[in-house]
Amino acid sequence: MTKIHFVLDGEVLAATLDDTAAGRDFAALLPLDLTLTDYHGIEKVSDLPRKLDTTGAPARYQPAPGDITLYAPWGNLAIFCKPFDNTRGLVRLGAFDGDIAALLKSGALSVRIERAE
Repeated sequence: MTKIHFVLDGEVLAATLDDTAAGRDFAALLPLDLTLTDYHGIEKVSDLPRKLDTTGAPARYQPAPGDITLYAPWGNLAIFCKPFDNTRGLVRLGAFDGDIAALLKSGALSVRIERAE
């Protein structure tokens, strides 16, 4: 498992990536500077620079608040702020280790995602 940080508005949110093909491939992209946007008030999303390896990933996943996921059909990052339905094509990458209040702000958020040192 890889420890990472989301840095936004002077706050650092710790997270842990799963030891899966998708989690490892996401870690290989770091550091990343992204803009997260609201998607129906349920998740924050952003395009990634390339598709991730989803070898061995289940066909469906039911996300919980704080989950860091990939929506494989679109190739985008999706961070869940609220519970959601079991969804085909959703692949868990990892989850936040604590409070995600900094992500719950409305509107677009600039974030840097990096490996924790």
